[in-house]
Amino acid sequence: MRALREDDAAMSSPRDRDGFGDRPDEGSGWREPGHLGGDGDRSGGAQPPAEQPPAEQPPAEQPPADRPGESAGGAGGSSAWQPPGWDLPPASPDRPAEQPAAGPQTAAEQPAPGGLFGGGRPRRPTDFEQVFAYQGDPVGAQGWAVQQGWAISDGTAPEDAVLAELVRTAPVRATRDHRPAGVMRGRYGTLDLVAFDVLYASGRYAVPEYAVTAAPVLGALPPLRLSPARFWKHRTGGLVQVPSDDPAFDARWVLLAAEDGPAARALVGDAAVRGLLLGTDDGDEFWTAAGADGGGLAGGYLAAIRPDGHRPQLIEHHARLLTAIVSALAPAL
Repeated sequence: MRALREDDAAMSSPRDRDGFGDRPDEGSGWREPGHLGGDGDRSGGAQPPAEQPPAEQPPAEQPPADRPGESAGGAGGSSAWQPPGWDLPPASPDRPAEQPAAGPQTAAEQPAPGGLFGGGRPRRPTDFEQVFAYQGDPVGAQGWAVQQGWAISDGTAPEDAVLAELVRTAPVRATRDHRPAGVMRGRYGTLDLVAFDVLYASGRYAVPEYAVTAAPVLGALPPLRLSPARFWKHRTGGLVQVPSDDPAFDARWVLLAAEDGPAARALVGDAAVRGLLLGTDDGDEFWTAAGADGGGLAGGYLAAIRPDGHRPQLIEHHARLLTAIVSALAPAL
């Protein structure tokens, strides 16, 4: 029994220390670093020597200002590192007390547009785009016609049926969806005129594409087509070119006729007609169309067309040109 008690005394209990703290290789000498708030060596060992402040350096060898913890002297300064600019004074921009009032920008001072396609100069419209930019004014044209005592219709009146032949024979690519609209009839000088827009109507889409002004004539008109040389020619089958004796006119205008006869020669040989056409922007075409007995004008029409909508200035422009052309053709009719 005595031996058993001695063995029990030799056994350890849960409350006894395991003795690991006395082992030199089990981390008993570890201490927490000073910058993490440690209290030094837990084992009570010798403390490391205190870090001596650096000796004062010459001005050229001073540490950079963005590391105040490394500045010389160290009196009253913090040894913790701070990011650059942390202890700089707040920025105070040097601005004038009163800003000058911003005046309105002129066209030359406008900033260039930005974005993916910005930053460059705006594109200048071409001569073709400037000539054929839509300038139609149907309200103004009809107001001008009313002031002149002209009659107004919407293109569906019985007397407007003959206008479909003008649209069909026009020197443009007209389709079955093109129809006359905004018809104005009246007298200008010595001519009876009819002016209207050629409207493209398809479903809910309706837009005026051409402006036509026509003068009825009583004589028999041969097929004629007078167009700017730069225009693409449509429906020219059976027509031949009739040149004039004016190279400047032939360089800009082309007369096509069924034959090189008296009417064609009278037209290109008239100096007044050539002078008026050379003074234009070469934006109009002229052609002849057969009349209809129902309209009481069996002779036919001499018409002018332009890719635009009608306006008062265009009606007067066409009227002047048609007056000169009819006068030139009169002796040959």
